[in-house]
Amino acid sequence: MTAVQTMERPQPVTTDFGIEGMTCASCVVRVEKAIKAVPGVADAVVNLATERASVTYNEAVPTETVLEAIEKAGYEPKLETRELGVEGMTCASCVVRVEKALKAVPGVKGASVNLATEKATVRIVSGTATAALEDAVRTAGYDVRKLAGDNPADDSEDRRSREASRLKLSLALSAALTLPLFVLEMGSHFIPAVHDWIMVNVGMGNNLVIQFVLATLVLFGPGLRFFRKGVPNLLRWTPDMNSLVALGTSAAWGYSVVATFLRDVLPSGTENVYYEAAAVIITLILLGRYLEARAKGKTSQAIRHLIGLQAKTAYVKRGEEFVEIQIGDVALGDVVRIRPGEKVPVDGRVVDGLSYVDESMITGEPVPVKKAAGADVVGGTINKTGSFTFEATKIGSDTLLAQIIKMVEATQGSKLPIQALVDRVTGWFVPAVIAAATATFLAWLVLGPSPALTFALVNAVAVLIIACPCAMGLATPTSIMVGTGRAAELGILFRKGEALQTLRDVDVVALDKTGTLTKGKPELTDLVAAEGFDRTEVLRLIASLEARSEHPIAEAIVAAAKAKGLALANVADFEAAPGYGVGGRVDGHEVLVGADRSLVKNGIEVASFAEEATALGDAGKSPLYAAIDGRLAAIIAVSDPVKETTPEAIEALHALGLKVAMITGDNSRTAQAIARQLGIDEVVAEVLPEGKVKAVGKLREGGRKVAFIGDGINDAPALSEADIGLAVGTGTDIAIESADVVLMSGDLNGVPRAIAISKATIRNIRQNLFWAFGYNVSLVPVAAGVLYPLNGTLLSPILAAAAMGLSSVFVLANALRLRRFKAN
Repeated sequence: MTAVQTMERPQPVTTDFGIEGMTCASCVVRVEKAIKAVPGVADAVVNLATERASVTYNEAVPTETVLEAIEKAGYEPKLETRELGVEGMTCASCVVRVEKALKAVPGVKGASVNLATEKATVRIVSGTATAALEDAVRTAGYDVRKLAGDNPADDSEDRRSREASRLKLSLALSAALTLPLFVLEMGSHFIPAVHDWIMVNVGMGNNLVIQFVLATLVLFGPGLRFFRKGVPNLLRWTPDMNSLVALGTSAAWGYSVVATFLRDVLPSGTENVYYEAAAVIITLILLGRYLEARAKGKTSQAIRHLIGLQAKTAYVKRGEEFVEIQIGDVALGDVVRIRPGEKVPVDGRVVDGLSYVDESMITGEPVPVKKAAGADVVGGTINKTGSFTFEATKIGSDTLLAQIIKMVEATQGSKLPIQALVDRVTGWFVPAVIAAATATFLAWLVLGPSPALTFALVNAVAVLIIACPCAMGLATPTSIMVGTGRAAELGILFRKGEALQTLRDVDVVALDKTGTLTKGKPELTDLVAAEGFDRTEVLRLIASLEARSEHPIAEAIVAAAKAKGLALANVADFEAAPGYGVGGRVDGHEVLVGADRSLVKNGIEVASFAEEATALGDAGKSPLYAAIDGRLAAIIAVSDPVKETTPEAIEALHALGLKVAMITGDNSRTAQAIARQLGIDEVVAEVLPEGKVKAVGKLREGGRKVAFIGDGINDAPALSEADIGLAVGTGTDIAIESADVVLMSGDLNGVPRAIAISKATIRNIRQNLFWAFGYNVSLVPVAAGVLYPLNGTLLSPILAAAAMGLSSVFVLANALRLRRFKAN
C-alpha cells in the first residue's frame, strides 16, 4: 500500500473594500478585472448596489496593492480614519512594532503611532472591524485603551495622572528597599567601619542573603513591570526597552544568586555579587519613568488649556425667563444670555445688547472686540463689561473651539517627514544593542583581564542599560505637541503635521490682495468738494442716491454718511447705467455719480480735478465724480484699504529673508500702486482663480518653495497648489479647509509668527534627535569598554541607568522650552 502525503493549504482570506465612483455594470467589470490582476488574489466580486468589493486571497497581499489597483482603474476606495489608545509603549522600538502590526491587518492602508500621545491613527478601508486592529495591537504585546468620545484629552490627563501616581509609589518602594542594600554593599567596600560592623554583627553569609532578599523584592516587586513586558517581547523575537532592562538586571541578579548559593560553580576570583547594581538600575529607571510621566503631562498643557476654555453651563431662554442648563443641553436656535465676566458657552449671533468680548484665546489678539446685534460670537471667549443675548448657531463638536481642539490633537498625533529617519533606525536598534551586548560579553570573556567573567558581565549589562532608545521615541512627538499647542495659543493652527516642517523651508510668500493684504471691505477714502459746494452736503446727497444701489461702492458711500450721522433723503427718478454710474433727483437736486465718462456723456467736464485724479490713481484708487444740478461737485474715491498691520507683517517677512509676492484679480495699476506702497517684490495682477494656480506654479520655478496666503473661495485652488497654504481665519470655510495652516485672526503678522514657530519647533526636534542619537552613539562604545585599554575607564551599570533616564528627561525638558516661545 502506498502512503499518500497530504499538505495543508492555507485557508483563503477574504477582505471587503468600499469603492466610490461606480455608476454602471461596466464599472463593476473594470474594477473586478483590475483587482483580479493583482498577484495573490484568487477572486474578486464587486457589488454596484452596496459599492463594495469582496476580495479573496490565496496568499498574503498588501492592502496598498489592491487599493492601488482600484485607483488605477479610475475609482476611489472608501477610507476612514480611526484612533486607538495604545498602552505599554516605552520607546521608539515599541512605536515601530505597533505600526508594523497595524499595517499587517487586512484593509489597513497606513498607520501612524505617536509615543507622546500614546495614540495610533489608522487609515483603513471603510467597514473593516476595529476589533481586528485591537487584536493586532494586543498580539504585538501592548494594551488597547478606549478613547473618550468628547474630551479624549481629559481621559489622557486622568490616565497619565494615575500612571504617575503608580510610578511614584513603585519608586518609593524601590528606593526604600534599595537604600539599605546599597549601604550594605557599597558601604562595606568604601567605609572600613561599615565593613567591620557587618562582619561582626551580621556576617558575610547573612549579608549576602539579606542582599539577595532585598534585590529580589525590588526586581520582582516594583521592577516586575519590566519583566511583564520585556520577557514576552523577547520570546517573540521583538525585544524592546523593557527587554533590555529585564536582560541587564536579571543577568546581574542571576550571576549574584549563583555567587551567593553556588560559589563553587564559578572560577576562583569571580564570586562577586551585583545585587545593588540590579536594584539601583531598577530604581533609577523608575525615577526616569516618573520624571518622564510628569514632563509628558506638561506637553499637553495647551490642549488642557483649550478644553478649560469651554463653559460648563449656559443661561438659556425658556418661556419668559432665562434658566441655567448644562452646556450639552443647549440646542441650535436657543437664545442665550451673557452677563459681564461670563464665558460665551457656544457659537452664535448677537440678537440684542452691546459689549466687548476678549477673543485672545482664539485669535491671539489682546484687544477686546465690539459685539452688537448681528455680530458673531465664539464659544470660549470672555465677555467684558456689557451684556447681550445671542442665538446659538453651532453647538457641541461643531463649535469653533471644539474644532480647534480636534485640529490641534490631530496635528499633535501626526508624524513629520523628519521622523522617517528615527523610524528607520529604531526598527533595528534594540536587536543591534542586544547583539552589541553579546559581542561585548564575549570579547571581555576572551580578551579581558582577570576576573574576565566579572568584567564581561558588568560591561554587557552596561551596554544593555545605556542603549535604551526612550529618548529617540520622544524626540519628535514631544516637540510637535508643545510647538503646535503654543501656536494654537497664539492663534495659529497647523491643520497638518507636515506643515510644521514645510513652512520653515519656504522661499516666497505669495499673498492674495483683497481680504488678506486689505480689509476686504470697500471704504470711502477720499471726497474733495469743488469750489462752491459743501463737503457734508455733497456726501448726504450722493449717499442718498447710492442707497438705492446694491454695488459695493455704493455701500461704502452710504456707510460713510451714516458714520457721520447724516440723514438720507428720498430719491426720485433713480436710474442706473452699468459701466457709467447712477443718477436721480434728491431733495429737488439732480444728482449724478459715476466714472468720468458718465459725466462727459452728460456734458460735464472733469478736467478741473485732473491733479487729484492723478494722485488717486498713483495711490491705487479709481476716481469717481459727482455732479449736482449739472455742475461738477466733487471727486471721490472708494477703495479697499490696506490693513494697519500689513506693512509691519511684510517688513517681518523681509527680515526673515523671504521674497513677498502679490497675486490678485485687480487691475495692474491698482496692484502695482499697492505693491510700491508696501514694498512687495513681485506682482501678478488681473488673474482669475485658475490664473492664481498658474501664478503659484510660476513662482515655484527654480526650485523655490511657495507659501500662499488667502481668505476667499477663489483662493482655495491656489492654497491647495502651493507648497503650503495659509488661510486667514476670518475668511471662508472652504479656504480654511484647503489650507495647511489657519491664522485665526485677520492679522498678517500671524504669517511671520507661524514661520518663526515652525523654525523653532524643527530646531528643537533636531536638538532632541542630536542628543538622543549622539547619546547612544557616544556612550554605547564607552559602556562596551573601548576606553579601558587607553585609560582604564569603564561605565558602571548604575551610571548607565542614571544616564539613560536623564536622556529622556533632557529631551522632554528641551521640548517644554517651546512653551516659552514668544512672537516678536
